[in-house]
This record gives sequence, structure tokens and C-alpha cells, in this order.
Amino acid sequence: MFAIIAVALVKIAFIDGLKSTASEPAPLAEVAIPTVPATRATITNTVQIKGTVQSDAAESVRSTSAGSVNKVFVEQGTTVSQGDPLFQVKAERAVTNPQVSKDGTPPKPVYDYFNVVAPGTGTLQSLSTLIDQQVSVGETVGKIDPGTYTVAGSVTAAQQYRLLGKPGPAEIELVGGPAPFQCGEVTLKNNASDDGGTGSVGMSGSGGGPGMGVGFAMAGPGGGGGQQDGGSTPTGTLSCAVPSDQQVFAGLGATMTVSAGVATDVVTVPLTSVKGSVKDGVVWIAGSSGGAPEQRQVQLGLNDGSAVEVVSGLSEGEQVLEFVPGAPAAQDPMMGPAQGTYIPAG
Repeated sequence: MFAIIAVALVKIAFIDGLKSTASEPAPLAEVAIPTVPATRATITNTVQIKGTVQSDAAESVRSTSAGSVNKVFVEQGTTVSQGDPLFQVKAERAVTNPQVSKDGTPPKPVYDYFNVVAPGTGTLQSLSTLIDQQVSVGETVGKIDPGTYTVAGSVTAAQQYRLLGKPGPAEIELVGGPAPFQCGEVTLKNNASDDGGTGSVGMSGSGGGPGMGVGFAMAGPGGGGGQQDGGSTPTGTLSCAVPSDQQVFAGLGATMTVSAGVATDVVTVPLTSVKGSVKDGVVWIAGSSGGAPEQRQVQLGLNDGSAVEVVSGLSEGEQVLEFVPGAPAAQDPMMGPAQGTYIPAG
């Protein structure tokens, strides 16, 4: 009897315990796709750009007449105003039918005198003309330093898209300088533009009104939405002339705060929910009862770097996917570095 009991215990402990459990079904993990509602909010499209104070380039003085220098009116270092005469050129007048005197003496030459004036206001930095020096039309003979300054800084693609409209004046805050001041004439120029200005966009005005379609959201590489800036490579330069009543120095660091419009009480969603480019975008409406998300076209307006105005195509309260399918979501603080959550496409 005891032998039979011992054999049974050995079977239970060593034989039955070695049976594979691979055939048993594993518990299924259900992944919840995060969604957010479209809500009403006020979008203030304010862009901050780091820049530096730069001296404006000196303006060239070019001779507007051909001939010999007859007089020099000013010296180097003189402060001049636009239109002030700098030097005088004596040019011999061409005579078509010269009248010869009775004794055969050719007529005396006739000269015209032309003043070459300052093309701008500033300090005469240099003037190379000498008495009796021959000059030609368009020849550069000097430079005028305007003594003015510009604050300029690089902008990324996303910032450039947000500044497509007509922003109001920029607020300039200098490092170690005076109190912040307003700068009225803001100019945005594409870095790829080499045409001397046709790629520039003048931006002075009162700013975009509520709901105006300026400062659009931009999708980054790969079609994902969110706060991507299309990379850190500068794509443009924002500049603003420093008012003459402000004392600044070249090389000072500065922060330019530019407002490009306000949209009040408008439907908004996070930028991470949107895939698209200028004006047009796509969001994914959360499916009911676990169904597949519905892709929907929307019109975009202002964005503030974290949320974007939806001009049309979406109603307040509708649930959308928080992240564009296939794009990386925000990093979970409970996870280790480089362990982001990915929302499956489709």
C-alpha cells in the first residue's frame, strides 16, 4: 500500500509538473488610444525669436555725372543729410556745329557743372574724390554710414509659417540694454532668396483679426503633426529697424516677440492631433464602440505652438485622436528615456 502511494506522489511531483503550458491562451492586453475633445479657446499667435543688434550697412556714394571734379564741398567724417551736395563735376558740353572765328581760332569749350549729392543721411565715412580727378557715371567714390541699427534673427520653417500674415509691431528686449521697446517695421526674408528682396515679405500693420487664416499649422517630415518645426535649420530671417530714439550697440543680444494675430473663442485641438500643411489639415475622429477612427479634412487657422484653431470641419466636443496615427506620442514620464508610445497607423 505504501509503495503505491509513493509512486503516485512521484508521478504528481515530477511527471505532471513537467507538462507544457504553452497551449494555454495568454491574457490579451488592450491598448487604449488616447483621445481629446475639440474645445473652445483663445489662440494668441505670439512668436519669440532670438536675434542680435546689427549695424546697418553703409550706403555707397556714386557719381551721377562724368567729367572732372571741380569742387569738394565736405570732408570725411561730416554729418550729411540726403540731398546735400558732396562734390561738383565739370563736364565739357558737346557742340554739334562749332563756330570758327575769322582768324581760324576754334571756339572756347563750354562746360556744365553738376553737383553730386548725398544719397542718404548719416556720417560721410569716406570720399575719395580729388580736384581735377576724372570720374565716370556710376563710379563709387565714397560711403555714408547711416548710424542706424537693425535687430535680426533666424526663424525656422514652423515659425515662418506662423508669420505668414501681417503681424503687429515687434517688442524688442535687449540683453543688458534699455527697457523693452516697440519696433514697427518687421520684415521676413527667405534665406533661399537671392534676388535682392523679392523673396521678402513686409509685415507692418495692426495684426490679424480673430479667426484670420494666418500663422498656420505645419506638418513635419513624415506627415506627422504637432509642435514639429521642420528641423532646426533656419529657413528665413526676421528683422526690425531699431527706432532712432533708442541707444543700442552692435552685437547686443535681443529677443523679438512678434504677435501675428488673435483668434477669440474658436474651436481648437492640440497640434499633435493634426496632420497637414498651410490652411488644410487632417484629424482622426475617434470611432464609436471601439470602431476604427474616421479621417476628416479640416481648415486650420492660427496656432500658438501647442494648439491650433480649426476654422471648419470640426465641431466643439467631437473626440479626436490625440496623436496622428503612426506618429510618436509624447514621452510617458513613467517610462525610461527613448521609450515613447507609438499610435498604430490605420
